[in-house]
Amino acid sequence: MGTVHQLSASHQAVTLGHAAAAYLATLDHPESAGTRRVYASTLRALRAEFGRDSDVAGLRGDAVAGWFTGRWGQSAPATWNRNRDALRSFGRYCRGQGWTAGDLAESLSRRQRAPDHSRAVARDDLERLLARDDVGLRDKTLWRMLYETAARANEILGLDVGDLDLANRKAQVRRKGGAVDVIVWRTGTARLLPRLLKGRKSGPVFLTDRRARVQLPPGDLDPDSGRARLSYRQAAALFGHATGRMSSGPWTLHQLRHSALTHAAEEGASTSTLLAYSGHTSVASLARYARVSHDALGRRQVQRDPAWSAGDYDFVVVACRLPVDRMESPGGGAEWRPSPGGLVSGRGGTVG
Repeated sequence: MGTVHQLSASHQAVTLGHAAAAYLATLDHPESAGTRRVYASTLRALRAEFGRDSDVAGLRGDAVAGWFTGRWGQSAPATWNRNRDALRSFGRYCRGQGWTAGDLAESLSRRQRAPDHSRAVARDDLERLLARDDVGLRDKTLWRMLYETAARANEILGLDVGDLDLANRKAQVRRKGGAVDVIVWRTGTARLLPRLLKGRKSGPVFLTDRRARVQLPPGDLDPDSGRARLSYRQAAALFGHATGRMSSGPWTLHQLRHSALTHAAEEGASTSTLLAYSGHTSVASLARYARVSHDALGRRQVQRDPAWSAGDYDFVVVACRLPVDRMESPGGGAEWRPSPGGLVSGRGGTVG
């Protein structure tokens, strides 16, 4: 258990449980539903460690920091930062109410996330997945919609039929942080959605296969079939299972969003377009998604090379997944031939 200060008898105590409940009540509106859920988890752990009936004014910053580091010290930077933000926000609220004097998370610094250079999935791999006969209509529609819109999985899974504008291929979604935004899809999704909905006019777009076994809010049920809204956990498990044997699989649902933004960046989409596509408001947040692949960077370098336009290359390899072989003939000549399974493209004297 953590430790708290013993206060004088004249102090009117505010318990940790009361302080946490009062703080979470300030987040009790639709725009902050996600934040409230995450922060409530952090504060439950804090109450379990220090006692819900302990005086919040007696919490010592060093004791809280020690507990926090022991609990989340080995976690990923994103997990550490998320729980730290919850603790700092709660501490600022308590200080603003006059319940505490110090910063509960003063000694806890944010951690830098390691750069991720390998999360985008190749277009060919995605098309192979979406063309598979063993993928059901619901899952195929969900996956293609996630890729074509670059939306987050929770944004798409939260869609109701009434949110869709099928004629104009768009829908309203609630972005991370509560902002209302519009997503737009392409022909692939436009062809699949009417087949999935089968004339339904209400209820969640993406449903489970069976009727709900527990009582759920009416908004998460199809009124005609009784089937429930497909959950993120189930959707992620199905996607992971389906991509387990794919190249670099299994994949995550988030990789569909990441891939869409990376591919758009490779095609030359402007920063403003990528911001609108992703729903980000910060270029810094966008940067880790819009990293072009090595092949795309290589193609751009070749196309911008002065020697290319001057025609000084006899042989230019634009993309080579497997090496080419130099074959020497008995008479002393030589020629280039692609290795078995190789992919070589170029101009002039290339072999393809």
